[in-house]
Amino acid sequence: MKKNNPFICDPVTGVCGDTEDSGMEMIDLTSPKKTIDLYYVTDPICSHCWALEPVLGRFMNQYGHYFNVHTVMGGLLEKWGEGPVDPANGIYGPADVAGDWREVGEHARMPIDGSLMVHDPVQSSYPPSRVYKVIQQHHGNETADTFLRRAREDLFAFNQNISDRTVLTDVVNEVGLNGESILKEADEEKSQDLLNEDFALAGSLGARGFPTIIMVNEEKQGVKIVGSRSFDFYVEGLKQVMGKENLEPSKPSSLSNLLDDNKLLFSKEIEVMYELEQENVKEFIKKELAAGTFEVKEILGESYVVKK
Repeated sequence: MKKNNPFICDPVTGVCGDTEDSGMEMIDLTSPKKTIDLYYVTDPICSHCWALEPVLGRFMNQYGHYFNVHTVMGGLLEKWGEGPVDPANGIYGPADVAGDWREVGEHARMPIDGSLMVHDPVQSSYPPSRVYKVIQQHHGNETADTFLRRAREDLFAFNQNISDRTVLTDVVNEVGLNGESILKEADEEKSQDLLNEDFALAGSLGARGFPTIIMVNEEKQGVKIVGSRSFDFYVEGLKQVMGKENLEPSKPSSLSNLLDDNKLLFSKEIEVMYELEQENVKEFIKKELAAGTFEVKEILGESYVVKK
């Protein structure tokens, strides 16, 4: 007879509770198989991709156990030509980008200076994209994504030209790699071949703008989300592609761990990750982080925290 009372123990086996359990069995404690592929089609100089960072960061932090992430370079700007690049949006040359970028930054509250596009414009997004592919090939996705994040910080918030070799070398060095060596390899034809493979993949996925998120299940059915959307929009998309109404999000990483991983976080990112009001962020930082381990700064009217 089955004994459900945990205080009743079998005198022979010493088992308390369910004594119908066998004495030995195989168990599997590995994480559930990730059945979804998430393709993030992006570009180092995509302002709307920068605006998406807070939402995408939270989505990957809480729901990343459901999918494998593939970051795909899309090739936003090969070079500036004689004619207009995007006349529908009033973009005829690099100087026209500055105002558009500032508007995106103000709306998203992810700071963008943009003035370099007037006095020292980014000439092409291909150089940082090739560097990304070289790092990805030799050092893996995580290190490549860290480089991409640092490059965007330098470009948008700190107004550095990431198509410039010196700037790019410094960014790679900050990631802990040999900048000169990586840049040298990024100049080789094979790095452009890697980039062309990404362009082809983006085309096969039907991505025609940035950012584009495509989630595909094992049956090769998926959803495509174009533009910078709300957090719930991506969660709903994941539910659709998985065919489930209820998904179990992970608890957000602690602010301490998040800062260890990212080194720098803007207020908006903390607000989205922990569902905070802007006015409560600084108090939250003081509560969550040990004194002397961080510094709060401000740029373009937005506060951010950096790890010391």
